[in-house]
Amino acid sequence: MRQFTTRGHDLLAVERFRDDTRHMVEFEVLKDDNLIALRGETARLFLSEQGHQRILKSQERKEIRIICHALVVEGHIIKPKKKKHH
Repeated sequence: MRQFTTRGHDLLAVERFRDDTRHMVEFEVLKDDNLIALRGETARLFLSEQGHQRILKSQERKEIRIICHALVVEGHIIKPKKKKHH
């Protein structure tokens, strides 16, 4: 059985409650030169809009793969609702 370890910010991290925090991103690291986690590990970060743009660019460069994204409003994590297929 694979054991999951999440690096980066804890769910109750102070970064979650900062005024400029707008996004929570969980991602898998695909390259060895990541400062937050090792290749194959997952990480969670609470990010400003600018930080979120940097994460999206990292995904475009195939350095990471975003697993989960949620909006953060005043510390509340708001996950997008899944679309129903008819």
